[in-house]
Amino acid sequence: MRDDTEDPNYLMANERMNLMNMAKLSIKGLIESALNLGRTLDSDYAPLQQFFVVMEHCLKHGLKAKKTFLGQNKSFWGPLELVEKLVPEAAEITASVKDLPGLKTPVGRGRAWLRLALMQKKLSEYMKALINKKELLSEFYEPNALMMEEEGAIIAGLLVGLNVIDANFCMKGEDLDSQVGVIDFSMYLKDGNSSKGSEGDGQITAILDQKNYVEELNRHLNATVNNLQAKVDALEKSNTKLTEELAVANNRIITLQEEMERVKEESSYILESNRKGPKQDRTAEGQALSEARKHLKEETQLRLDVEKELEIQISMRQEMELAMKMLEKDVCEKQDALVSLRQQLDDLRALKHELAFKLQSSDLGVKQKSELNSRLEEKTNQMAATIKQLEQRLRQAERGRQSAELDNRLFKQDFGDKINSLQLEVEELTRQRNQLELELKQEKERRLHNRSTPEKGQKPEPKVDGKHKIQEENDKIKKSLEENHRLLSHPTEEQDQPLLSEKPQMCQLCQDDSLKKNVCKNCRGTFCNACSTNELPLPSSIKPERVCNPCHKQLMKQYSTSPS
Repeated sequence: MRDDTEDPNYLMANERMNLMNMAKLSIKGLIESALNLGRTLDSDYAPLQQFFVVMEHCLKHGLKAKKTFLGQNKSFWGPLELVEKLVPEAAEITASVKDLPGLKTPVGRGRAWLRLALMQKKLSEYMKALINKKELLSEFYEPNALMMEEEGAIIAGLLVGLNVIDANFCMKGEDLDSQVGVIDFSMYLKDGNSSKGSEGDGQITAILDQKNYVEELNRHLNATVNNLQAKVDALEKSNTKLTEELAVANNRIITLQEEMERVKEESSYILESNRKGPKQDRTAEGQALSEARKHLKEETQLRLDVEKELEIQISMRQEMELAMKMLEKDVCEKQDALVSLRQQLDDLRALKHELAFKLQSSDLGVKQKSELNSRLEEKTNQMAATIKQLEQRLRQAERGRQSAELDNRLFKQDFGDKINSLQLEVEELTRQRNQLELELKQEKERRLHNRSTPEKGQKPEPKVDGKHKIQEENDKIKKSLEENHRLLSHPTEEQDQPLLSEKPQMCQLCQDDSLKKNVCKNCRGTFCNACSTNELPLPSSIKPERVCNPCHKQLMKQYSTSPS
């Protein structure tokens, strides 16, 4: 079973697809570069030259070969001549092409026609009209040629965009017959760094298509070179054969010339003998002379035929030499084109390796980024869980704060009046103390004055009694002030001191006998740090005091059920 890649229909379809892609790239690049340039294009503009080369390859695809003396000839000038029959406006450029003096080959006329049609901005219209007449194109193209398939219609539609381009060509001084139509793929290759996401994949696919097209074109060029080499060998054999025939003809001419000289000698000898001999011999000799003349005439005619054949052989030899020179020139051009294509293929391979390396590095970077993304997602999930826990703790703290504010408000409602009355009493006692201190001072001054001027017969007991009385009142005031101050600040401080000063006791909940113990301000029990971590405001204190865990639960229930 033969491989599909060797099927001619598959190869032609692949060539059509590659040529259509190249036409798309060429037309798109020409329009973009021309708009960026912003001026009228001339024949020296490289993208424009490449566009004409691509169009020439498209028109040559699947073209039927015409047999001539010099071999098979493929020219796309024949289909282009039909356009003037389909579109009358094309008659002007067709006549202009035929009138150009420098064009000698059909290929040159076809190239000139394409340039004039682009200048006229009617190239798309002419190509559409030509493609729609497939019954006329079938005379020039194979059934699976590009111009006979839908790819030709697509290219004709793409040519509409070239109507925005202004071009001006000078045909008289340009040599269109001897130009070599080789596609320069380096103009359409781009660096992979400009590629992003799916655009990079599209560029790699386009480059691979271009590479496949170059390989196929290289294979066709190799086949063409082999055919030309076979033709050269056949022409060399034919030339050798013609040389041998020419040598044989020359030898035959020499032989005929010698026979002619011999006949002349014989005729002269017969004439002399006729003059000397009798009349009877003259008649016989006359017959012999007539036969000799007839033979001479035949030999002369034969010589003329040989000379004519020699001239024909010489002209054929000259034509063969001319054909050999043209074939050698064509082979040299194809070899140069093959070298340039091989160089472009090497560039494509190098670019392919570079793109593969960049693709590998980008895949590695994507893998690293995906791993980093996964780690970041894990951290994000952990942070989200932590945030949820913090929010729960915040809600709990908010509820605790609200309950503490409620307790504080209830405590202020319950003990606010007592605190105000105690503060008033403290102020009154302070005022009384200041008054008593002032009286005590005055009494001391009076006593000092009395000591300096003592009176006779006066008894000191009353003074002593007054002094003791004042001191007792002062001590009472101080004790009342200290009690009030102790009630306002820490009312249970005196009761806690004996408990703390005693030796360490065991925790009433966990039976821990460590040195660090706390006294619950509510139940007066001894607990460790773990069993007395909470603080609440109590009726006996404005500030929050340390309480044990059971008292904390009981007080929280009591505060939550009490009316606000």
